[in-house]
Amino acid sequence: MPTALILGASRGIGLEFVRQYRADGWRVLAVARSDEGIAAIEALGAEALRADLTDAGQVAGLGWKLDGESFDVAVYNAGVIGPRTEGAQPVSRQDFDAVMHVNVLGPMMALPLLLPMVETGRGGQGGVLAVLASRMGSIGAMDSNRSWLYRVSKAAANAALKAASLDARHATCLAFHPGWVQTDMGGKEADITPQQSVAGMRRVMAGATRHDNGGFRNYDGAVIPW
Repeated sequence: MPTALILGASRGIGLEFVRQYRADGWRVLAVARSDEGIAAIEALGAEALRADLTDAGQVAGLGWKLDGESFDVAVYNAGVIGPRTEGAQPVSRQDFDAVMHVNVLGPMMALPLLLPMVETGRGGQGGVLAVLASRMGSIGAMDSNRSWLYRVSKAAANAALKAASLDARHATCLAFHPGWVQTDMGGKEADITPQQSVAGMRRVMAGATRHDNGGFRNYDGAVIPW
């Protein structure tokens, strides 16, 4: 039975990953920090793990709980948008710490722990380790500076994924733009549903090869410039 790990799965895109993989018969382990998130994961028949992904001790504890596991797919989904600013303007230290801890420190703590477990996925051929980034973190494609703290944090998360990909020997590491999705963050006017976004990313991951390692992709597979 193929196995997936979803980090940041209490709602939205993360919970939709759990739903779709479970519907296809996968074993799914999913991480959330709230009682509501744990309940939502368990309601879908997945194995729920509780952890605050910005807490070094809890991330280390998660690694201990997962010791011996092998993942065909592992997705780091946790993220926050922070202040929705217009233009490049000073940010407070409180906002900076809150956004960078979730969007950057979390992946930098988790990816090194997860990579060895993904290296042995797909029957030893190497699974897929993905970070949900954002097109807003692309420097090459940047045409707006709205919500610039979020943009900076996602550019850093992209760098973390790219750096982790250099250690991969069998796994394929990918950064994803999930699209403009109808979630709490994206809003009701967004272009696509969580179902469409996740289905697209799953197709890309299912067809990924080592040639794609270290890439930045749209949910439909299109290449996004760093």
